[in-house]
Amino acid sequence: DAIPSADQIRITTSLKSQKGSVWTKNKSIFEYWEVEVTFRVTGRGRIGADGLAVWFTEEQGLEGPVFGAADKWNGVGIFFDSFDNDGKKNNPGVIVVGNNGKLLYDHQNDGATQALASCLRDFRNKPYPVRVKITYYKKTLTVSVNNGFTPDKDDYELCAKVENMELPSQGYFGISAATGGLADDHDVLSFLTFQLTEPGKEVPTPDAEIPQKDKEKYQEEFEHFQQELDKKKEEFQKEHPDVQGQPGKTTCAFPSSADDVFETVSDRELRQIFEGQNRIHLEIKQLNRQLDMILDEQRRYVSAVTDEIAKRGAGLPGQQGQVSQQEIETVVKTQEEVIRQVNEIRNSVADTLRSISGAQHPGSAGVYETTQHFNDIKEHLHLVKRDIEHLAQRNMPSSDKPKCPELPPFPSCLSTMHFIIFMAVQTVLFIGYIMYRSQQEAAAKKFF
Repeated sequence: DAIPSADQIRITTSLKSQKGSVWTKNKSIFEYWEVEVTFRVTGRGRIGADGLAVWFTEEQGLEGPVFGAADKWNGVGIFFDSFDNDGKKNNPGVIVVGNNGKLLYDHQNDGATQALASCLRDFRNKPYPVRVKITYYKKTLTVSVNNGFTPDKDDYELCAKVENMELPSQGYFGISAATGGLADDHDVLSFLTFQLTEPGKEVPTPDAEIPQKDKEKYQEEFEHFQQELDKKKEEFQKEHPDVQGQPGKTTCAFPSSADDVFETVSDRELRQIFEGQNRIHLEIKQLNRQLDMILDEQRRYVSAVTDEIAKRGAGLPGQQGQVSQQEIETVVKTQEEVIRQVNEIRNSVADTLRSISGAQHPGSAGVYETTQHFNDIKEHLHLVKRDIEHLAQRNMPSSDKPKCPELPPFPSCLSTMHFIIFMAVQTVLFIGYIMYRSQQEAAAKKFF
């Protein structure tokens, strides 16, 4: 069901029960290799199916039940599983499964019993294509994933690593996909294969890798294309005699309107929105790492306290041991409450991350929806910040809690004797002023 086009291959369309795959025609003879795959998985539903797989196998698995390819392969498959078959809420995810040609893939359990390594990565409906780098070097297989949140092509994160892995010395590369009751569009934009060599080791020449028959075939194709190019040059010179004799000059095609050159207001707003979302995503990812570190420390602390409870319970008989155990149980309950609050904060961060991931097609939403979306993100960040501050205050020792500074003593600038003298002087001045006003009024009446 694969559909090739000029710029991509649609392995499966968003229809039910589709299977498709693309394989190399010739075997790879590289001892160590690296593959870079760029793909896009899009679907209208919140949940998609079934997924996509990248293969390196001894034989081509053209069609079968394992993500559109054949089962019982001899090699390795890197599965991008979209649907949660076992109901453990561990999908979408990336799973590395090796096979010696005898095992049947456990599809109902999402290959959990056969996985050599795995990681949770949501690769559906991303604003940019998802990039995967698969490296096999000295019996070590490494899988790195670019989640498609940023246009940076080198922003890879380590997903899985398998050591002491034996793979066939020669094999075919392939990529396949399948849909079930739910369906997604699985599009592959590029599939690049590189040969890896040890430092200081000579790289084999290309002539040694290409058979003589293939070289002759490629030479004939090159000559054919060269003849067609010469014919087109002659036709162009006949149609445009004014440019003859000017081999050093080239013509430039200018855009027909200014809109093709300058960035419009809507394009600039969309670009700013994407850049803002990318920055928010990076901040939330860093915050999530810090919360994981806090949670691990709390778990280690609870484990240590639990071991201490067991030791004291076995070594201290009587009432004294019981009192000590009660105190330690109180501490354990407090730490469990801290762990619960950290988990709530992680859930809040995950909700915020899903909200950011939901804005995949900003062109179809209005300005109001975009503003509302950023307001929701801002509220989530405020909640996370408040919870972390509250958690830090609760876990802070009593000796380290900040205390309000005491107010300095209010200076006494006026004594009782000074106050009495001040009031007496003010009274005398007031009486003298009244007498002076009375005399002035009497003199004025006598004059009239």
